[in-house]
Amino acid sequence: MHPESAKKLRLHTAVTAFVFINIFLLFTLADLHQPFRMWHIFFYPHLTSAITIGSFMASAFLGLLTLLVFLAWKKQDETYDKVFLWVTILAIPVTLYTAALMAQCTARELWQMPTESAQMILAATLSGSAAMILLGGSKLTYEAKQTLGVVLGLSALMAFIIYMSEYIFGPMKAEEVAFTLEYIKGDGPYTVMFWLGQWMTFIIPMVLIVLSRSSKSEAILKLAAILALVGLFMVKHVWLMIPQLLPMS
Repeated sequence: MHPESAKKLRLHTAVTAFVFINIFLLFTLADLHQPFRMWHIFFYPHLTSAITIGSFMASAFLGLLTLLVFLAWKKQDETYDKVFLWVTILAIPVTLYTAALMAQCTARELWQMPTESAQMILAATLSGSAAMILLGGSKLTYEAKQTLGVVLGLSALMAFIIYMSEYIFGPMKAEEVAFTLEYIKGDGPYTVMFWLGQWMTFIIPMVLIVLSRSSKSEAILKLAAILALVGLFMVKHVWLMIPQLLPMS
């Protein structure tokens, strides 16, 4: 890769991550029952709460990303690479934050920490590789885009296997899971959205990635990335909503 292109890619990567972590924090803040009292989390912390731990980690992550944007803008590549390593390490627990929140919810048998952790990591690698395919443009070599395509395809495959495992075997574990999954089976209100999301996020992108490698078509690879991002929204929306629709009394 040309040195100047590499510098631009560093800046674009840092800015993209900075924008999306702030979108994440904005929606997290909006979801609080008392958003204007969020400062209590930092001044009266409960270290056994996933919200408190996640807030501290996300704040540290935002600070490092801000520094990363500054270093990329100043073209301090050596320092950038050192900070980027710590950003990557911290990104893992920050990504697992939502899974921890879901797992802490009582009477929501579908949300289990082991599977939700895996799905959050896979969603991050899937969306991250898709975003880089779309934003990389001419700054990424063909080989780099194909590597990102492999990451996207493998993430889609593993996530799809987990969803289908829960879909098929989940009802065997608990009645609540069986009743919850009725919302995406048969004539359930979320059946169409669930299966449309599965096809758009996982199945079709996997096929398109294989076709893009055989035909060496970047257009097909970009289409796979777009479908994966749009479909991922539907998949996550369904999986977040259906346990909350089950009456608890």
